[in-house]
Amino acid sequence: MLYELRIYTMHEGRMEAILQRFSQHTLSIFERLEIKVYDFWIDQTGLPKLYYVMEYKDMEERQRLWGAFRQDPEWIEVKRKSEESGPIVEKIEEIFMNRAEFFIR
Repeated sequence: MLYELRIYTMHEGRMEAILQRFSQHTLSIFERLEIKVYDFWIDQTGLPKLYYVMEYKDMEERQRLWGAFRQDPEWIEVKRKSEESGPIVEKIEEIFMNRAEFFIR
């Protein structure tokens, strides 16, 4: 399995917008496209950051699924509407990981 840690840093004052976009739209689009969110966190210290982990079979699956997501008409419209007041996400970090063989979950 391949895991991807995605870290989103929001523009000032846009945290609520990203939370609404994920809870009301993005997660259901992921589900429809069979994109698996493994876990999801909101920064505890008050920084305008979200952290979530995606799970894929391999990098090929990851590329295919994200390609489908970026081209999805519902996503394109949701993103456009949610950013009418300005951009939400300032920075996205993508970290790819494999679970250590000695760790059993």
